[in-house]
Amino acid sequence: MPQAVTTVAQLPRDGVENPGRPTASGSDFAPLLRTVKGQGLLERRTGWYTLGIAANLAALAGVVTAMVFVGDTWWNLLSALPLALWWTRTAFVSHDAGHSQITGGRTAARTIGLLHANVLLGMNEAWWNDKHVRHHANPNHIDKDPDVGVGALVWTQKQAAQREGFARWLTRNQARLFFPMLLLEGIALKIYGFQYLRRQPLRERLLSGFLLVAHIGLYATLLLTVMSPGKAVVFALVHHALFGLHLGMAFAPNHKGMEMPDPDGDRWGHLQRQVLTSRNVRGAVLTDWFLGGLNYQIEHHLFPSMPRPHLRLAQHLVKAHCAEIGMPYTETGLIESYRQALRHMHDVGEPLR
Repeated sequence: MPQAVTTVAQLPRDGVENPGRPTASGSDFAPLLRTVKGQGLLERRTGWYTLGIAANLAALAGVVTAMVFVGDTWWNLLSALPLALWWTRTAFVSHDAGHSQITGGRTAARTIGLLHANVLLGMNEAWWNDKHVRHHANPNHIDKDPDVGVGALVWTQKQAAQREGFARWLTRNQARLFFPMLLLEGIALKIYGFQYLRRQPLRERLLSGFLLVAHIGLYATLLLTVMSPGKAVVFALVHHALFGLHLGMAFAPNHKGMEMPDPDGDRWGHLQRQVLTSRNVRGAVLTDWFLGGLNYQIEHHLFPSMPRPHLRLAQHLVKAHCAEIGMPYTETGLIESYRQALRHMHDVGEPLR
């Protein structure tokens, strides 16, 4: 029988699940949590999100209007870039809704998630939330984090040693193939979403499936109304390639190449589990916009329900606390974060070369 779907929105209000270790060091997180709460950084920013969502929808409408105005010409391929950029902003909104950052009401949060993920992107929000909550609970844990499980890419030499045939060749070259493979991610997200339908309870399956099909119908209608079938297919491929690349570039710096807990070792507490496995990317307004604020990944993992605009404000508190207790806090530039992630993937495939 299908099982009820666990969502990120079902995490506790402060976003912490079993924060302490069964040792004295389990209290390391408590003073930081009190400070963050005391400064109101866990309070929601409904107005900020309302304006942000409205601006994002207006930008999407603007791109669609421009596509209609340009019409059946190859010049319309240029519209694929801004549409991919704003689709990624749409994914960020869905992500935040799943974390209860936008609203505390579960129904309202799911409605926002369904609109932005299923309808606008064709990505099953139930699949994403189920996967993402498991990632947040145990980041970079080889047995519990689906983001470091065996897939097209692998993340440990033990995983690499078990590869055969084409998969072995892929692992051998995965560092150089990483960014080209991201071009397929936009289409893969749709496939994963449809595959996940069979795991959802019947009512959720019907709703999610209907909205996913509605997205495909609306997207196809737009393209085939504006351009010829040949141009429409090329546009869809370019658009999804750019979307997958941008989304992958936003998430890749967060954990790849960071410490991976020993599955058989001592259990880490919340602070250690989230800080040591995460990497921040420093930058200014443009970096924050390009990465959707998720460049403050350490703060996001410590406080998943914290509104996105507060992550930057919490950073100095987290850095100071880590320095006080002697815990490493990793922060790099954007290019360096990609270099470290690719170096890790290269090292994983080294025994196969």
